[in-house]
Amino acid sequence: MSKYKDKESAVALSFSGSWVSWSHTILAYGAFLSALFVGLSLHYHKIVQNEFWGYPQEWFPSVSATIGDKYPERAVFQLIIALTSGPRFALVALWYVIGKKPTNNALPKFQVAVGILRTLACGGFTYVTSTDDHDFHDVVMITYLVGTIPWTACCIALSPPNPTSLKLRKYIASAFFGTIIPLVYFFIQHKVHHVAGAYTTYAFFEWSLILFDVGFDAVTALDFSNLQITISDNKGVNQGSAALDKEKSKATAGALDGRFSLMEVLDTIAEVYHGFVFWSMLTSLGLVIWYFPLWHMGISGYEALVMSTISPFFLGIKPIRSFVIGNLRLIHFLSLAGLAAWPIESPVLRLFTVGFGVFMSCLGWAATLYSESVHEARLEAKILAWIGGLILSSTAKFAWYTNNPIWPVMHDANNGYNRSGLAIAVVAAFIFTRRAPLNTGSPDPNLKGSAFLASLGVAGLFFGLHSLLSDTSTMILWVWEGYPVKGPLAGPHGWFTVAAMSAGLFIGIQRPQLAGSFSAYLVGCAGVAVLTLYPEWLGYSGALVTAFYLTAVATPLLTAGAKKSPAVVFGFGFLIYNFVVLFHVWVVAYAFVPGGPYVREHTDWVNTTMMVLLGAGVLNLFIAAPRRKTKGKKPASVLQHRKYHTWAIGFVNILFIMAAYMRFPTNDYKPYHPESKLITAGIWTIHFSLDNEMYSSEYRMRDLIKELELDVVGFLESDLQRIIMGNRDTTQFIAEDLGMYVDYGPGPNKHTWGSALLSKFPILNSTHHLLPSPVGELAPAIHATLDVYGELVDVFVFHSGQEEDPEDRRLQSEYLAKLMGESPRPSFLLSYLVTKPLQGNYNTYVSDKSGMHDVEPSDWDRWCEYILYKKLNRVGYARVSRHTITDTELQVAKFVVPTTDQEKAEVARLDADAGARNHRVAEHEVPEGWRFPAMFRGEGVRGHRYHVFNEPWYYRP
Repeated sequence: MSKYKDKESAVALSFSGSWVSWSHTILAYGAFLSALFVGLSLHYHKIVQNEFWGYPQEWFPSVSATIGDKYPERAVFQLIIALTSGPRFALVALWYVIGKKPTNNALPKFQVAVGILRTLACGGFTYVTSTDDHDFHDVVMITYLVGTIPWTACCIALSPPNPTSLKLRKYIASAFFGTIIPLVYFFIQHKVHHVAGAYTTYAFFEWSLILFDVGFDAVTALDFSNLQITISDNKGVNQGSAALDKEKSKATAGALDGRFSLMEVLDTIAEVYHGFVFWSMLTSLGLVIWYFPLWHMGISGYEALVMSTISPFFLGIKPIRSFVIGNLRLIHFLSLAGLAAWPIESPVLRLFTVGFGVFMSCLGWAATLYSESVHEARLEAKILAWIGGLILSSTAKFAWYTNNPIWPVMHDANNGYNRSGLAIAVVAAFIFTRRAPLNTGSPDPNLKGSAFLASLGVAGLFFGLHSLLSDTSTMILWVWEGYPVKGPLAGPHGWFTVAAMSAGLFIGIQRPQLAGSFSAYLVGCAGVAVLTLYPEWLGYSGALVTAFYLTAVATPLLTAGAKKSPAVVFGFGFLIYNFVVLFHVWVVAYAFVPGGPYVREHTDWVNTTMMVLLGAGVLNLFIAAPRRKTKGKKPASVLQHRKYHTWAIGFVNILFIMAAYMRFPTNDYKPYHPESKLITAGIWTIHFSLDNEMYSSEYRMRDLIKELELDVVGFLESDLQRIIMGNRDTTQFIAEDLGMYVDYGPGPNKHTWGSALLSKFPILNSTHHLLPSPVGELAPAIHATLDVYGELVDVFVFHSGQEEDPEDRRLQSEYLAKLMGESPRPSFLLSYLVTKPLQGNYNTYVSDKSGMHDVEPSDWDRWCEYILYKKLNRVGYARVSRHTITDTELQVAKFVVPTTDQEKAEVARLDADAGARNHRVAEHEVPEGWRFPAMFRGEGVRGHRYHVFNEPWYYRP
């Protein structure tokens, strides 16, 4: 009986709290279903139509098309959803009533804040559709979806002692989040691959999300029935039971257990960000070193700066070790010099500044782990931060199209955030070092294990993390095989790598003995083997196993290593790591380094070396702590920091998903002059996307390609997926920004300097070739078939071997001539041939065997870049200066695609008549749509101008 019974006469209205839940459920479902009913009745064919397909291929509308596009269904939905807001706010308030506890009011308050935010966000995307304001609609939609994660977790954690409602919440939440995976898959099938009917399937999953989302809150009817709206707690619903509390803790992985401390939250943020700073500097070191051998075309001497990482050797000197550990804040602050290097104009000085930052950072982190090694919670937190910083770095690189926004090769002009990154880093370093060091003495000589074996494990670990996991697209490009796409893509599937890294990190924390076992090691070896040997999805499955294993084994390896001599474990470990880094560069740079032929094309040896080193670390774990089960609860401090790091890594995953959503391609991939059936094609040796001032050049390249209106462009020297090149991919940014399909070409495990193809026209099929190269560097080629105005056109992108190997170049010319000659379709070649016009191998490329013609035989000033063609009407040719973007100009040709029998006959006649084919005309004699942009005449713009001939050349229409 209610203790308020004697006051019932004063109650004007009294009803069960379950009516709040029922009214919310009925109105929410009613809003969507009524709009669906009206839409199907009045505008069926219009709301099932999308940008690619309509009825009958698509036969069921999406949620957005139903509620946002047509009147009156849009008005019906908005009216009913407005009525839903009252019960919605009441539902959020009642959650606070049943969730608050005397011991902890922070979580219920947080839940209320999230609930209000989600309600407002729902109103935002309801009343401002994507047609009204696409950006605002997307932002509030993302806010709503992101808010669903903590809302779900809080509802489970604060569930009253009702086993039925708790079970229903877990089932519905699992169904909701599980639906997202096929939802994204079918959206990609629709948006990227234009699969008929895919959007209808996507629509069913989208409607399922609505049903699950509302259904999750409908479960409150079971809990609110214990509340009488007066409002009073008649049955003590805020009292729990130990069994159900344990079940709720398990459901939320303990992430919401325990007390809440703002300072510890700030500690976690600072630690992960400081780890991000470490990886940002380490991954930038190879990139700024690479600039020098790149421009010297050989060993420059600056490669010695790769040894900046071996600074922990100095910790073997006791006075230095004591000074470093006693002044960790100073050391970590000095390490930020690597972030402050971006405005230094001199590449040499910028390199040395970055080298100094990496030197101090490795010294500081090694000393920090050693000093924290006597305290389980603090050591584990630092390791989580170090590896979590790598996950954040990979996420930032994904958001910035494989560039890190705080690298020294970034600045304002190419979307760098150096100032902001440095400012946050200063604050993070201050918080990171706020606690006094614990261990300032010598290592305990009685500890079991070998410092030498531990150092080998650290070497293998850091090489694996750096070479494979510092960018989420690296291993995806390892398994890339061209079109049609049969494997993962960097954009939509990169999160799988981050998810595997995150899962591995927490398994390593929760089950370190399992992660450090020989059984897990064998699984890791299998993953690396599959990644090395197989392409496409099978190879990527090995990549995910590799990512999981490397982050899982990181905790036991670093924990064991931190307790030994830091000079040996980290000093010698980074030394071995450096040698493996060079090894993994030598396998492709064998033509330029001493002893290179012995490791030529042996990435398999590199991966084997990495796993052998990791195996040595695992052996040390076995020696230091034989396998045995340990019982007992972890200290509260350990559980507390794990909670915050779980949320931190979870938030980083959310950031990645948000970046993936924002990066999803929205371009229509239309060529610039479809009315003229024109192809504007270019070839550019981009010199690894570093300009003459040692800044990343993607934005400047994008601008020139856009202004020249290139429909198809071939990139050479474009494979940047190695440590020494920053594990980057220039093609992602340019292709997504300009709306182009992209074939990366032979992947980084194919040991070439790279060739890539970007096209406004759909790439129907592409194959990758490694041309004969018995002595010199491998020569990559792409052979792709494009759908050009309904006609099949072949394009070849090719990089010949270097000048020093004439036999290689002869064999390559014969191979490519045969390949081009076998194509019966209109074709053009975008290439780097290393030959003089009309001489030597030129006469193999341009021959009856290949059927190809030179874009301009009288252009005597070429040595490397050539454009060849056949069965196309070549109407224009130009050479455009690169200014300081790279060391090679951009050559461009314009072709008209013959589509009628008459046009094809005329092209065949021109193919047979060189005089007529190469007859030049004045610009005013060709249609305006065929002309090159006038902006590059004279002095041009930004240093880009027509040069050599000082103007474009045009040919008889």
